[in-house]
Amino acid sequence: MGRVIAIDLGTKRTGLAVTDVLKITANPLETVETSKLADYLTQYFKKEEVETIVIGYPKSLNGSDNEMTPRVISLKDRLGKLFPEKKIILIDERYTSKMAMQSMIAMGSKKKDRKEKAGNLDKISAAIILQTYLQQL
Repeated sequence: MGRVIAIDLGTKRTGLAVTDVLKITANPLETVETSKLADYLTQYFKKEEVETIVIGYPKSLNGSDNEMTPRVISLKDRLGKLFPEKKIILIDERYTSKMAMQSMIAMGSKKKDRKEKAGNLDKISAAIILQTYLQQL
């Protein structure tokens, strides 16, 4: 039984989250440079059994595509070629960054810390995307 990994793609940084082996919890994993994402995933998949990749699918508030949508589609296609044995799913990611910020505030993170630790926001956003997927199972 493999894990599920979630990706919150950004132009510079990409947040990652992963489930436990039973696929019960979504846990923030890492924030990586977007340019190094494929290499990171290749190495991670050598260490951990992952059966599904969930990618946050960006949409505008009205449901239309936004500037990141073509990048996500391109990433999905590229990962499909790199990892043909993995199931790849797109999940609506509207509001995840806002929810991640609210989570950081609720955990007592100070404003200065939130600005300095933008990478935390990315991986928490990925965890929210992953939790959304798990709730749909």
